[in-house]
Amino acid sequence: MHDPALELTKELVTKASITPQDAGCQRLVSNMLCSAGFKAEPMPFGEVDNLWLRRKHCAPLFVFAGHTDVVPPGPMDKWRFDPFAPTLHEGYLYGRGTADMKASIAAFVTAASKFTDRYPNHHGSIAMLLTSDEEGPAVNGTTKVIDELSARNESIDYCIIGEPTSEEKLGDVVKIGRRGSLHGFLVIHGVRGHVAYPHLAHNAVHQCAPVISKLAATVWDNGNEQFPPTSFQITDINTASNAENAVPGEVFIRFNFRHSTASTVDSLTQRVRDVLTDSDVDYELDWAISGSPFVTEDGKLVSIIKRAISDEVGIETRLSTSGGTSDGRFIAPTGAQVVELGPVNKTIHKVNECVAVDTPHHLANIYYRILVSILT
Repeated sequence: MHDPALELTKELVTKASITPQDAGCQRLVSNMLCSAGFKAEPMPFGEVDNLWLRRKHCAPLFVFAGHTDVVPPGPMDKWRFDPFAPTLHEGYLYGRGTADMKASIAAFVTAASKFTDRYPNHHGSIAMLLTSDEEGPAVNGTTKVIDELSARNESIDYCIIGEPTSEEKLGDVVKIGRRGSLHGFLVIHGVRGHVAYPHLAHNAVHQCAPVISKLAATVWDNGNEQFPPTSFQITDINTASNAENAVPGEVFIRFNFRHSTASTVDSLTQRVRDVLTDSDVDYELDWAISGSPFVTEDGKLVSIIKRAISDEVGIETRLSTSGGTSDGRFIAPTGAQVVELGPVNKTIHKVNECVAVDTPHHLANIYYRILVSILT
């Protein structure tokens, strides 16, 4: 039986859209949805292709959001099949981007086309936001589009992001929020010298050891109903010393907080400074925020999604805020209800990425059920 969502997934996978390249994916989607009454508005920023498609201009505004870029395929000799030649094998569709997230995009298009065909005079508006900058720096993608939409007062009410949230079966987990991500860049200064004359030096590594121990042992918060406790992780330590007989005079440390709504950026940065001050070290410290925590409460959108999953695949979904950041961090601050729902994520970013062959079909039906519930 011809499955439009599966066929579109395959066509999208053939386009080698390695971030930040779109490779024609957005043009394909645009051509298909413009025939369903959507108006296409490309929004390029720098080398990044973004696309805003909208049908009608009344509230509420329901948005499908996703990315057409994929991570590089990795070692080609490890793939069972060409990563950009979608292949059906033993009940799975193989190819880079099948799970993350071209099956979701195909399901978006299929659901929206079916819905507008059956309900041409639907309530509210439907839109789709696509970027080719999610797997990269995420600087010229969704965040820039949201800034543009906000500047002209286009307000999103409901948003589904097609990230691969499922763990064992399609729909078993949806993400109702994400933790914040805060990066720290710490330099601890000592005095460089010769290892044979340690009394003339001040070893920066020796100074940093108790600092790291204190930071690693700190309980930053206990989390809350929606989030696990905030975590602290060292991601890199480097002395930049190339000599075996030199006492390092500086240590460069990178670390990351994945934080819940139980902590704020201000509280975390102050507590780190307190540890450094108490440790009596000479230091420099810089910060970068890559995302603030957000959560969508169990309201209208969440209830509709849970029912749609149950009706389509017969399982009770679990609500989660685990995992890394997503483009939801740019959309949620506008006040939109944001939920992420997509394929099983076991193979994302790996060689031999794949989805079950019936995933695009069932996912399109779930998205369609959601549209019916919200816009009719």
